Amino acid sequence: MSDTLTEVQAVEKTDVEETPAPAAEATKPVEAPAAEAPKAEAPKAEAPKAEKPKPAARAKSTAKKTRTVELTLTVTGTAEGEWQADLVHGTQRVVSGLVIPAIAVAKAAKELHDDIAEGIESVLEAARDQHRTRMEELEAELAKVKAQLAELSE
Repeated sequence: MSDTLTEVQAVEKTDVEETPAPAAEATKPVEAPAAEAPKAEAPKAEAPKAEKPKPAARAKSTAKKTRTVELTLTVTGTAEGEWQADLVHGTQRVVSGLVIPAIAVAKAAKELHDDIAEGIESVLEAARDQHRTRMEELEAELAKVKAQLAELSE
């Protein structure tokens, strides 16, 4: 590098008046005045042009690319507490209408996230209330039928 710098400075001294040039400008090529005939220029390798530096090439990542798998699990519940699951892999349906116990849905929801568990628990609680109401109605009807049967048996 020092050889190149020395040669460039020698060319400058022949083309320009002998005034000391700042160190930052020492590597810039000197242009001849328009009136004079152009003199031999230094080779391009010796005097680099003031071009914009090329952006550095982006280093390739050595990280392992993760393959993603698209699975869609749809869990559907009714107000009566009946639950079903559908599973789709990409565009292919893997499972359709699989009956799931309500307790399994509640456990899975708790494992996933508290917000999901709260939403599922509210649906399950509504189903429990509905079943309790139905059970009380049936118990009242059963008591009535037992009383009628007892009257007939006497």
